Amino acid sequence: MNLTEVSKLKHTNSNNFFLLCGPCAIEGEDMALRIAEKVISITDKLKIPYVFKGSFKKANRSRIDSFTGIGDEKALKILRKVSETFNVPTVTDIHEVSDAIKAAEYVDVLQIPAFLVRQTDLVVSAAETGKVVNLKKGQFMSPEAMKHAVQKVKDAGNNKAWITDRGTMFGYQDMIVDFRGIPTMRKMAPTVLDVTHSLQQPNQSVGVTGGRPDMIETIARAGVVNHVDGLFIETHFDPANAKSDGANMLHLDNLESLLSNLVAIRKTISSL
Repeated sequence: MNLTEVSKLKHTNSNNFFLLCGPCAIEGEDMALRIAEKVISITDKLKIPYVFKGSFKKANRSRIDSFTGIGDEKALKILRKVSETFNVPTVTDIHEVSDAIKAAEYVDVLQIPAFLVRQTDLVVSAAETGKVVNLKKGQFMSPEAMKHAVQKVKDAGNNKAWITDRGTMFGYQDMIVDFRGIPTMRKMAPTVLDVTHSLQQPNQSVGVTGGRPDMIETIARAGVVNHVDGLFIETHFDPANAKSDGANMLHLDNLESLLSNLVAIRKTISSL
């Protein structure tokens, strides 16, 4: 797949990794625009192809009282406003077949969550919209098994698939990244490393996922060294009070220094 096929994606000739970045969930218009504006100013400076990320709803919650969203249509309209305001593509995850057509009216990339990547009807419905389909590798799946998810997209008549590694379960309450999977999956499709979700500590007894944001740069550097095509990073200007996944998000103030370092590493690796 050629990145130029993604509507509004800039800096595609920069030889940089591309970036999916934004808040875990759309909490409101002001926060989405504020985060997007900051990330865009950084990625334009560093010439990183950028896709704004935000979930229009969160269906996978441990507790019934956890935040799930501000309303589907309201959140999707905010994603559209981000795209129109800053002329950038957007990505959101879908959870049901009916979500595919609905979300495709507002965003450029449809993301299949890791827990749902083997759901054939969901993957096919996303592929049939003609949008780019970002397939999150299940925490329970081998890199080799992702070829079947990619093939489902292709069999539905869509060659625009990405794979995103978001770590593998290690015991009950931790995640690890097996970097041997990156070259394996890159043979199937452009491959993204989800840095922040790879640092989750799920299944906590309180019903709220923990995380290790102090390890974000470590994992991101390793991904770039191992030639990932893209990075996925969730960020927020106030992670402690974010309504979803705050425990493993990167503080927005730390994004520029991180990306600057990663771009420098990319240049070095590309020269070898």
